[in-house]
Amino acid sequence: MSGIGILGFGAYLPSRVMTNDEWSEYVDTSDEWITSRTGIKTRRIAAADETTTDMAEQAALAALADAGLTAADVDEIIVATDTPEVYAPDTASFLQHRLGTRTVPGYDLGGSGCAGFVMALDIARSRVQCNGSTVLVVGVEVLSKLMDWGDRDTCVLFGDGAGAAVVADRPTTAKIIACVAGTDGSRADILQREVGGTRKPFSKEVAKTEDFLRIDFNGREVFKEAVRRMSASAREVLERSGVALEEVDLVIPHQANLRIIRSVAKTLGIDPAKVFVNVDKYGNTGSASIPIALDDARTCGSLHSGDLVLMTAFGAGFHWASGLVQF
Repeated sequence: MSGIGILGFGAYLPSRVMTNDEWSEYVDTSDEWITSRTGIKTRRIAAADETTTDMAEQAALAALADAGLTAADVDEIIVATDTPEVYAPDTASFLQHRLGTRTVPGYDLGGSGCAGFVMALDIARSRVQCNGSTVLVVGVEVLSKLMDWGDRDTCVLFGDGAGAAVVADRPTTAKIIACVAGTDGSRADILQREVGGTRKPFSKEVAKTEDFLRIDFNGREVFKEAVRRMSASAREVLERSGVALEEVDLVIPHQANLRIIRSVAKTLGIDPAKVFVNVDKYGNTGSASIPIALDDARTCGSLHSGDLVLMTAFGAGFHWASGLVQF
């Protein structure tokens, strides 16, 4: 298939599987409580010595191998993450060195939350269109190392993982038909980590209270905004593409919460059988969610030649993004 698209996919998940029952050792919860509210049964947790770059590298190598390319073929690197290797420089710098690419441009798309990968995919498409480059896009999160394991409302939601895609203008596995994205900064307060920036710098006093681990999370408002924005952007990308919802073969939504996924499907009026779900296995892996699901869907046989696949995601910001690809 000609045109700008994805040549190869890859994913990496840590080996440790953490069940819902294990969370009862840290917070007052149970498998029934977590499953009924989120649909999550297990998630992957990074090893103590496993970092963001480690996981990004594995996903990137898998995507390059799938594309039949090597690090020497990469012209640009975009990393979508909210859990960087260090505060500065960005994770893309470490990934460029680890992969051994040429001294190509590399940068992070940080703070965009779980919409990061789809937003990065759109940026990669425009970069390819601009200069004909081959762009490596990685979504990666090691949320387990940067969250409060005592906050029941948030800690049970997340898992660690990485996913990657190679974008170029040549015969591809999946042609990128269209992408859309948006931001409503007036809603930033419903999902944020405030400590660590210039508004509330990290300090000894903050460290004593462990506020630096806290994620401000208004579940009710996040739910409403997520369903509204994901549904609207999904319709927008289909309209821009001239594709009817009935023509879509598979919907891959951000895997945050089963209730959100089901509500988006209901709002769109799409058959639930067409909606890919793996949140039960991996939890919310942030910006890694969509690429992991894409790779998972291919591996389990849910994707076929000619399929139109609709991706839609939301994240802190409040950001949202949708994309349509054809395999």
